[in-house]
Amino acid sequence: MPDHMMKTRSLPLRRLLAAGLALCLPAIGTPLAQAREGWHSAWQERAAPPSQVAATCDNAGFLAAQNNFEQGGPKGDTPVHICGTVLTLAPVAKKTRSGVHGYFYVAVTPTISIRVVANLDEMRAPAWPWVAKGDHVEVIGRYYYDSYRRQGIDWTHHGTGRSWSIPGSVTVNGTRYD
Repeated sequence: MPDHMMKTRSLPLRRLLAAGLALCLPAIGTPLAQAREGWHSAWQERAAPPSQVAATCDNAGFLAAQNNFEQGGPKGDTPVHICGTVLTLAPVAKKTRSGVHGYFYVAVTPTISIRVVANLDEMRAPAWPWVAKGDHVEVIGRYYYDSYRRQGIDWTHHGTGRSWSIPGSVTVNGTRYD
């Protein structure tokens, strides 16, 4: 069979498999709050990625996007520029399919925090951890919302890609890492 016919015939099967896998994962013990690793994109249609982010901290913009997603609005990757205080961090970096990552939570308001994912293989930064509880941080990155328990900010490094064109960074107590 010619290659173009095989691709056409297998496309619906791939979508069915991806959807089936997504439905099964929570049942087999996948943690709900984890870093995004791209598997959800196989079945969710996304809008074209945005091309700019706020020049200064815009916690209100982040909170509006979060509220929109929580109220059932269309989901899509959103550029954010937030500021806040580090509440907690993973003291040891974790190796995933896409590299070594450091994780920390930032208080955006006294009652709302968000998980920040730092791709340490891509960032120009010292050995992890380079944040500590109580540090003031400014984060530029991509806010993703897959569900209430599966959301965060990633692409916090200088690199860009086919799916994200905005360079990110994390500034800790005035020192910028990207």
